[in-house]
Amino acid sequence: MNYDELIAVIRRLALEAGDKIMEIYNSDDFDVKVKSDDSPVTAADEAADALISAGLRAAFPDVLLVTEEQSASHAVKGDTFLIVDPLDGTKEFINRRGDFTVNIALVENGVPTRGVVYAPARDRMFYTLADGTSVEEAAPFSAAEAGKVTPIRVAESDNAALMVVASKSHRDQATDDYINKYNIKDMKSAGSSLKFCLVATGEADLYPRVGRTMEWDTAAGHAVLGGAGGRVVRFDDHAPLVYGKDGFANPFFIACAPAVDLKKA
Repeated sequence: MNYDELIAVIRRLALEAGDKIMEIYNSDDFDVKVKSDDSPVTAADEAADALISAGLRAAFPDVLLVTEEQSASHAVKGDTFLIVDPLDGTKEFINRRGDFTVNIALVENGVPTRGVVYAPARDRMFYTLADGTSVEEAAPFSAAEAGKVTPIRVAESDNAALMVVASKSHRDQATDDYINKYNIKDMKSAGSSLKFCLVATGEADLYPRVGRTMEWDTAAGHAVLGGAGGRVVRFDDHAPLVYGKDGFANPFFIACAPAVDLKKA
């Protein structure tokens, strides 16, 4: 895999998909359908999926592609694959809360090694460079050429005063019970894979997820966090979260800066 080419392609596709999404987001109305698993899907999900899928297949025809909107057709996986959530945070999109993202990642040997997370309504974009380190690019964005980028790094966490980020749409008592095991300075809410990026930039120390997610929800954010020095581990035994699992379902997990003293569930 030519990582320079990969990053250029996934950055461009994320921006182009973001433009499509924002056209629909800013329209007077849009239809919401319900998938077989009772999750919502909109025309924005489908348009972004079609654009990204076509672009990745054209650029990397020999690499397996997994996307949320086409997941029913994915039965066989290899050691290396591209994985896409064209619109993570559909509920945030439907409710016009802005915390939704475009996510594209490369998984190698069970680990997301490169990825991009773009939040078009927030004008924030995070991605890994060819060397695997992570940056945030400043708006305004051009699909043709990268703008000013700033390297990002996780915080040097103080376990006596941690900053926690948790889900806007999936916060529950189990999450609060776990968070209460820590010494918390402050807490913020965010939607979609932005939570990984807030840990990656040092804006938060800890993001626990006690709830259902799929690999396409987490892979790009996981890659960005990994490139910023962070880690993502299973909630139960703190082993690294791996990808390429049957059915693509994740266990509960914790994303954090490495200095965080993790508590057992």
